[in-house]
Amino acid sequence: MNTESITVGFIGLGLIGGSIARTIRRIHPDAVIYAYDKDQASIEQAVEDGVVSHPMTEVNQGFSPCSILFLCAPVSVNISFLETIKSFMDDQCLLTDVGSVKGPMQDAVVRMGMEENFVGGHPMVGSERSGYEHSNDHLLENAYYFLTPGPRTNFMLSARFSSFIQGLGALPVTLPPQEHDYITAAISHVPHIVAAELVHLVRRADTRGGMLKQLAAGGFKDITRIASSSPLMWEQICQNNSSNIRALLDDMIRDLQEVSRRLDEENGDYVNDYFRQAGEYRDSVPDNATGLFEKIYKIYVDIPDEPGTLATVASQLAFHSISIKNIGIVHNREFEEGVLEIMLYDGESSRRAAEVLRERNYVVHQR
Repeated sequence: MNTESITVGFIGLGLIGGSIARTIRRIHPDAVIYAYDKDQASIEQAVEDGVVSHPMTEVNQGFSPCSILFLCAPVSVNISFLETIKSFMDDQCLLTDVGSVKGPMQDAVVRMGMEENFVGGHPMVGSERSGYEHSNDHLLENAYYFLTPGPRTNFMLSARFSSFIQGLGALPVTLPPQEHDYITAAISHVPHIVAAELVHLVRRADTRGGMLKQLAAGGFKDITRIASSSPLMWEQICQNNSSNIRALLDDMIRDLQEVSRRLDEENGDYVNDYFRQAGEYRDSVPDNATGLFEKIYKIYVDIPDEPGTLATVASQLAFHSISIKNIGIVHNREFEEGVLEIMLYDGESSRRAAEVLRERNYVVHQR
């Protein structure tokens, strides 16, 4: 896998495929990149952006020059392409995917006799947004990237691919496909279902006038943000990792039933310990690498209700070349601290914005 003259193919060019392609183009500007997507508008845009060298209108032998071939479509679609890919794939080509469920794909490549050239992959990045238009060339930076080679995978191909992924700025982690699927069920798949259920809970409880929707700002929208993810993608994930998801949901249901029983007993010690243990574990989660959920950088600023105050804050940040991603007034302050919510693009911008405003005697709360 000569990274000086690398030729890469993408079948599927959405958020993840597009971001990997953009990153390759940034780090390996001379790379030759082939790409196919059912949405030809995305391919045309990628060509216009200078990301894709060779746009493809179908999956065929045109991909044969590729030394790495990324499958970035839904799992069932990726599997459906395997027979065609096998007919033209070179012996030295590495085949990989980016799905968040590895078992079904691994089983399929074994059935097709393609295991030696296949290394399952899953960059632990994501967003509630989807599509090439939301991709970027820094999504992989400091993100864990799961690699799940099988027992018969060519060791040299696997090692070179791990080095290649590390060269894109990600942090490769190798583990068996089955272990990967249990881990992602716990830290991604079940949380998405829980977020969706929280939204359904409020939706069902909402009044005819939509009062709960009106009041469910700030914290509620943050903790349920991932419920806005692609329904098609989550249909595929739940179908392909159902056993792990069901087992963990059963555990959660038992825990919630226990919480309900202790509340009925008015057991304050249990409730206190319940929240204390959750808080301690959450606070121990490292914050120095990108996880499956896109991190949000926000600060909250106490400001007086006077004309021009919001403009003054924005001007102070602009004067110090700090770009604001979004800004707004928080009316529901039950969860949030501060009244002016400012979203920044990265951690450094968040830190500098807080520093600038505190120097001007604003009370600032950082997320």
